[in-house]
Amino acid sequence: MLECQVHGAHDLRVNDVPMPSPGPGEVLVRLGAAGICGSDMHYYFHGRVGNFVIREPLTPGHEASGVVAELGEGVEGLSVGQPIAVNPSRPCGRCPACREGRENLCSQMRFLGSASVFPHMQGIFREYFLMPRSQCVALPADALPDVSLGEIAMSEPLSVALHSANRAGPLMGRRVLITGGGTIGCMMVLAARLAGAAHITVTDVVDHPLSVARIVGADQTVRTDLLPDGVSLVERIGEPDVAFEMSGAPGALATCLETVRRGGVIVQVGTLPAEGMHLLVNQIMARELDLRGSFRFGNVFEQAVNAIARRRVDVRPVLSGQHPLTRAAEAITLARDKTRSMKVQLIAG
Repeated sequence: MLECQVHGAHDLRVNDVPMPSPGPGEVLVRLGAAGICGSDMHYYFHGRVGNFVIREPLTPGHEASGVVAELGEGVEGLSVGQPIAVNPSRPCGRCPACREGRENLCSQMRFLGSASVFPHMQGIFREYFLMPRSQCVALPADALPDVSLGEIAMSEPLSVALHSANRAGPLMGRRVLITGGGTIGCMMVLAARLAGAAHITVTDVVDHPLSVARIVGADQTVRTDLLPDGVSLVERIGEPDVAFEMSGAPGALATCLETVRRGGVIVQVGTLPAEGMHLLVNQIMARELDLRGSFRFGNVFEQAVNAIARRRVDVRPVLSGQHPLTRAAEAITLARDKTRSMKVQLIAG
């Protein structure tokens, strides 16, 4: 079977490796679709994501769906040929964060396709992979029959947005600003609408993601780099109640702080530069703003799977195409080009 491994910056190799066999409690999964995430791009182009540096060959990938190929001893509730979503999180269940119900902050988290630990936690850019039964999430019984494995693989990015919405607090009837219209920004549109937001504005500096944001439900989109001189975003859109910073651009966070209403909430979702940034924190004090972080996702993965499987949210406009594992480097390069693509996925063949 084929497996993609990143050995360092711009060094991705597709190897033919032996087929694994499931042990007790394990499921052998044939890849359905695997989304290429920003972290996968960083590993390929830079050999690192922030402080997480590749120290051994790493198989990327953590956004996956698949089909059950074989069951290990003792596995119940699944059958061969059944489509599933793969939850990439493997918390310890014992640390203080886990005991508080904040498993995404687990001090011993094992997250698929990550160099955050050594030996690295290998991911799912491969034809077949083994998963513990606990990370294999079956579709609900009333899943729509035409929902694709590509759609189901979007459960992980939708989970990120659902968790961010939870971090913001009630969104019913609120005006929402989302800075960054990429895949996660568009998932945030879907999550905010699901939570009852009354009006959603999305900003970016590229036309293509903004056009997709409008398709998935944004009420208003703004090219912030094209605002007339002297015109602020707040003059253009008014004061939102809640802002979600999805882009990881320092200027976007500054814009959120300047634009959200007094007493408003800003949720930082995008990964900001590792070297830090200058921030006018007096705005947080004087305007009593709440600046909250949102990291990966908590206990919302099954909610995301169910929402997609029943098409309570429609992620299809965000899918830009699928490519075989043998063209992984080409697909990752395409995924980085936001003028042409949104979510690019890899498939077994």
